[in-house]
Amino acid sequence: MYLATTGRRDAPAPPRTGGAGRRVPGTVIALGAVSLVTDISSEMVTAVLPLYLVLGLGLSPLQFGFLDGLFNGATSVVRLIAGHSADRGHRHKRVAGTGYALSACSRLGLLLAGGATAGIAAALAADRVGKGIRTAPRDALITLSSRPETLGRSFGVHRAMDTTGALLGPLAAFALLWATAGAYDAVFVVSFCVGLLGVLILVLYVPGRRTTTPSATPAPRTRTVFAALRDRRFRRILGAAGLLGAATIGDAFVYLLLQRRLDLPVGWFPLLPLGAAACYLLLAVPAGRIADRVGRRLPFLYGHLALLGVYVMLLVPAVGPVPFLVVPVLVLLGVFYATTDGVLMALASPALPADGRAGGLALLQTGQALARMLAAAGFGAAWTVWGPRPALWAAATALLAALLGGWALLSRDPSDAAAAEEPGAPTIERPTA
Repeated sequence: MYLATTGRRDAPAPPRTGGAGRRVPGTVIALGAVSLVTDISSEMVTAVLPLYLVLGLGLSPLQFGFLDGLFNGATSVVRLIAGHSADRGHRHKRVAGTGYALSACSRLGLLLAGGATAGIAAALAADRVGKGIRTAPRDALITLSSRPETLGRSFGVHRAMDTTGALLGPLAAFALLWATAGAYDAVFVVSFCVGLLGVLILVLYVPGRRTTTPSATPAPRTRTVFAALRDRRFRRILGAAGLLGAATIGDAFVYLLLQRRLDLPVGWFPLLPLGAAACYLLLAVPAGRIADRVGRRLPFLYGHLALLGVYVMLLVPAVGPVPFLVVPVLVLLGVFYATTDGVLMALASPALPADGRAGGLALLQTGQALARMLAAAGFGAAWTVWGPRPALWAAATALLAALLGGWALLSRDPSDAAAAEEPGAPTIERPTA
């Protein structure tokens, strides 16, 4: 089990190879618990939302597509503002808590909206805005409470707990629908209560930031989120993430291609994301530990090589039973997320100052999200004009070129140069065991 770091704050730092250095801080465990509970809440809604909107309320596919785009696109709008706000006055916990609370309250918005499309759109936008607010401050808290040499492991543990919630959420939602004979309102109410539990865990168990000598340390000057671009290492990481993101077509297209390729029954389609998430859950912690050991550049690049393997497997002729294609594709997709999601945050964090960590991570996440949005739009257009197979060949070619460009940009893992936190940087208060 991963245990909280113990000992006095003014005690000498334990050696990197010692047992204490291998433990994940209590702050990371607490944030993982918050994410686990919050993901149960959010995925309960996400799992039933298409059924509720299309079958329950009778929305057209065009209306659902608009709301789904709003659901996923609103995150990028507020992420930069939230990152900047979190860095001002070291308010990471407060800003993250605001995002978690907003997402929880959005469940009541779905309940109160009834069948009104405008009300549903507002509730979905509030949920995504909440996610955009909390993500960068939460990841900054993880980096500021962890040793630089164990960042990969810390993010691996957090992402594994987060993914556990993503797996449990749909199961809880469909169990509720079965027990209540299809009462969607019950799902929204339970989701709201579970979301509030996540906020409560954050308030009670996630410590805030404090300086070791507040009276002697001058107030840090205000940074903007774009100040991170002054660092050459961060620019390279941002460029590589954006380049590779622009060649990432998105899970939904992978699952659709898989379904079309094998002519899978529609009832099996919702199980495909669960299979990939289960692989991600199993691999997140080992991938983080490997990244800490060998450097984070290689796992990040090899993760995209696994994604290229997904594209290739969807292009080659299928042989044998259905699992011969489905299982490798889902495993490779799980490898991709396990070696890229948290590993990218661990790779970039040492290049960012402590008082600009949330803003820098927000800038990185926003750049990657916008690149992936463009990739999805481009692949959809190519599918419409050329057909699925030529579009996938184009995506595979683009990803191979992006891998070569990413390798050139990440010629050296910046995390290897960060042996310790910046002297005098604000730290996280670590709870004792």
